Amino acid sequence: GIDIRDGFNLALKHMNGKLGNLPAEVIVADDQQNPEVAKQTAERLLKRDKVDFMTGTVFSNVMLAVGTPAFQNKTFFISPNAGPSQYAGAQCNPYFFNVSQQNDALHEAAGKTMHDKGFKRVALIAPNYPAGKDSIAGFKRFYKGEIGMETYTALNQLDYGAELSKMRAAGVDGVYIFLPGGLGVNFIKQFVGAGLAKDMTLYAPGFSADEDVIRAVGDSMLGTFHTAHDIDNAGNKKFVTDFQKEYGRMPSLYASHGYDAARLMDSAVREVKGKLDDKAALRKALEAAKFESVRGGFKFNSNHFPVQDYYLRVVTKDAQGRLTNRTVGTVFKNHADAYASECKMPG
Repeated sequence: GIDIRDGFNLALKHMNGKLGNLPAEVIVADDQQNPEVAKQTAERLLKRDKVDFMTGTVFSNVMLAVGTPAFQNKTFFISPNAGPSQYAGAQCNPYFFNVSQQNDALHEAAGKTMHDKGFKRVALIAPNYPAGKDSIAGFKRFYKGEIGMETYTALNQLDYGAELSKMRAAGVDGVYIFLPGGLGVNFIKQFVGAGLAKDMTLYAPGFSADEDVIRAVGDSMLGTFHTAHDIDNAGNKKFVTDFQKEYGRMPSLYASHGYDAARLMDSAVREVKGKLDDKAALRKALEAAKFESVRGGFKFNSNHFPVQDYYLRVVTKDAQGRLTNRTVGTVFKNHADAYASECKMPG
C-alpha cells in the first residue's frame, strides 16, 4: 500500500500536482485489510468527499467489497493491484480498470516456466482468499506436472513450520508461493532457515520476491525466481531513478503500478478537457490509455485489464552489491487473461 501511494505521488509530482491540467487532491485512507471497514471508508469518500476517482487496494477481498459502492456511484476505480477474476469475467464493469494484471496472470507465467524447465513435482502455497485461489488456478492452467502439495494458509499466518514439514515429506523438486508482503518475508526466511533451498527451487510471482520483500529478507533471497512485467525503457529508467531520489529505496512492482494509475488518470482527464461529468467520454478516454507506461506500450483488453508481456526475473546482486531483480527471459508476449471471454461489458 505504501509503495502504491508513493508511486502515485511521484507521478503527480512529475505532473506538477495536476491530473489532466486540473489541480489534484489525494485523500489517503487505510482499509485495514478489512472488507467491511474498506466498504464504509469507500462510502464516506464517495458521499462526503465526492471523489472523482478511486484507486489503491491490494487485497482482492477488499476490492470486491469497495467495488460495489464505487460502481453504484458511477465512480471510476483504477486498480493498481487487485485484479480479481470476478471483475475480469462475468462481473466486469465499465467503471473498473486494472493497470497491473489480472490475479491469475503472473502465476500462469510461473506455471509455464516451471513446466518448461522440467520440474516434475511441485508444492503450491497461497493464502485462503480470492487472490490466493486465483493464483493457484492460474499456475495449474499452464503447469502440467505433478502437484505434490497444495495448501491454502490463513491470510494472517506468519509461521510456516507445518507447511515446511509437509513440503519436505512431499518430495517436491520445486515450490511455488503466492504470499504477498509480510507473509512472503516470513516464509522465505523460514524456508531458507530450514535448509530446504538446497533440495528444491523456490519460484514466486513478482509480489512475493519484489524489492520490498528483498529489503526485508536480505541475502536469503538470492537465486529466487519470479515472474513480472517490467522492461528496460526510458520511462521506466526515469521512474526508478526518481523514485530512489525521492524515497531512498528501490521501487517495487506495486510502486510502478501506482505510478501508472496516476498517468492513466492524467491522460483521460486531459482527453475530456477536464469534463469529469461526461462519464461516457471519460470511460472512452480511459479505454484508449494514451499514456507512457513504465512498461512501454500499454493497452487494455475488452474487459479493462491489460494485454501485456510477462518476464522471468531472478534475485541477484548488482554492480554496487545491492540485492535486486534481473530479467532473464520472456515467458508470454501480449498475454490476455483467461476470463476476458466471459466479460460482456455493459454499454
